[in-house]
Amino acid sequence: MQQTKPRDVQVYPIAPDTTALRSRSWNRLRFEIEYALERGTTANSYVIRGDKTALIDPPGESFTEIYLTELQKRFDPKQLDYVILGHVNPNRAVTLKALLELADVTFICSNPAAIALRNALPDYELKLLVMRGDETLDLGQGHLLKFIPVPTPRWPDGLCTYDPQTQILFSDKFFGCHVCGDQVFDEGWSILREDRRYYYDCLMAPHARQVESALDKIAALIVAQMGQEIDNPSALVFAPNHGSLVRYGLIELFQSYQKWSQQQRGQELSVALIYASAYGNTATLAQAIARGITKAGVAVESINCEITPADEIQTALENCAGFIMGSPTLGGHAPTPVQTALGIVLSTAAKSKPAGVFGSFGWSGEAIDLIEGKLRDAGYSLGFETIRVKFKPTDVTLKLCEEAGTDFAQALKKAKKVREPRQPASSVEQAIGRVVGSLCVVTAKQGDVSSAMLASWVSQATFNPPGLTIAVAKDRAIESLMYSGSNFVLNILAEGNHLGLMKHFLKPFQPAEDRFAGVVVEQTADHLPILQEALAYLHCRVESRMECGDHWLVYATLDSGKVLQPAGVTAVHHRKSGTHY
Repeated sequence: MQQTKPRDVQVYPIAPDTTALRSRSWNRLRFEIEYALERGTTANSYVIRGDKTALIDPPGESFTEIYLTELQKRFDPKQLDYVILGHVNPNRAVTLKALLELADVTFICSNPAAIALRNALPDYELKLLVMRGDETLDLGQGHLLKFIPVPTPRWPDGLCTYDPQTQILFSDKFFGCHVCGDQVFDEGWSILREDRRYYYDCLMAPHARQVESALDKIAALIVAQMGQEIDNPSALVFAPNHGSLVRYGLIELFQSYQKWSQQQRGQELSVALIYASAYGNTATLAQAIARGITKAGVAVESINCEITPADEIQTALENCAGFIMGSPTLGGHAPTPVQTALGIVLSTAAKSKPAGVFGSFGWSGEAIDLIEGKLRDAGYSLGFETIRVKFKPTDVTLKLCEEAGTDFAQALKKAKKVREPRQPASSVEQAIGRVVGSLCVVTAKQGDVSSAMLASWVSQATFNPPGLTIAVAKDRAIESLMYSGSNFVLNILAEGNHLGLMKHFLKPFQPAEDRFAGVVVEQTADHLPILQEALAYLHCRVESRMECGDHWLVYATLDSGKVLQPAGVTAVHHRKSGTHY
């Protein structure tokens, strides 16, 4: 996304005595996989003014100056009594320091957040109130706030806040999406389905067990406070950290979270993803690897070894089909929690289980080498080449991590399939295999990341506007480049000279390997690859996607196209069974 507007803060009253301050970034915020759709984001903060005033979740340092300017236009910061933190992020420290200079505030947070806050602000004598779940905070005028601890491995200090006076649940990381716009509430919420699903897949799917627990707590609080089930709320609103506030699509979104979490928990295979993160970089890598694993239909048991008891790590290792370990390097060593977890791995995990290693570092990477060496010496085989990242990851690095996770998951599924007795194709599978399609290669590029795949499940879908559908397997690398608003090229192959291209794009690629090495390509005006040997090509724009079992059905409209070989004939893909490509 091209930056079209400067960062700003949108101020909007959302309920009596309650105001939202949405710090808006119209372009991509950071190199993390959750922002990969490049639709900008908002950092949502809220002010509740009763007899006392509470500020919920001030934004990170990239917004500090403009946020405080807008805050002071409308409120006297000296009147601030409380700052409520749904979680503590180190990049909020600058904003929190500025607030402490303006007001004598008390911080409201969970116990893990209180520890993190003291570490982030070591030079301040902080006033803290720790909420463990049963406490309330009375702001006066009916605003008797209640709190729900919602810890996950990524955010062990997670805390939701509920105001029964306005029936708003300030839901921290839950129920958000990374979309920037003028719309404060979710009118026309169905257009946000794809963004909300992507947000869940990136941030929540690796923590499905903890997410289910949080949903149960939220539902129980709503029943206790409102006297009705979550599937029939009268005026409930979710106010997340990111994106629009959820009112109109609340029931579907809550039920979708339940369904998606149950799907993750119901997968036959799982990977234990064990890591610690000092500055967030290793956690960012873990998130990208987890995204790759879950999109391939394998569950992730995400384990932050800094907070996870040894018996839980042991249980996860016993139940998983494979495991992956990640660590930062601090002072030339792995953090103590990582070393402890590594000891549990070596004494618990069967040697037949594949392993993986990744990590980030500043000046050296001894922790990564230590883990890899110990695992190899113990006889474990590594499912992908060890990932070493210096400082912050880039888009290319994140794509490598995602593809490494997908390859790891696919290998687990393949090994399971080998162990099972092979069943002959049924009559239905044989019949559906007789449905033929043209042989094509889909090519896409976003920033420095490019990809391609062989495709034959392609069909014209509309005359006006001219459009087509393509079925894309969920575990394909190119899938993450084919969301609504993205462009791609459909290269239609010619009969007679298609075998070379077909062989090239069918071969297994290493994570982040250049798909176009050795292939002659041109580029469209927006830098998308065109195969010179193609019969014809079409420049396409994704309009929508529909989830269909193990595939996404992508509908795209056609912007332009050209026949490159007027005398050529389209190559056709013939199959004998509908159980494979």
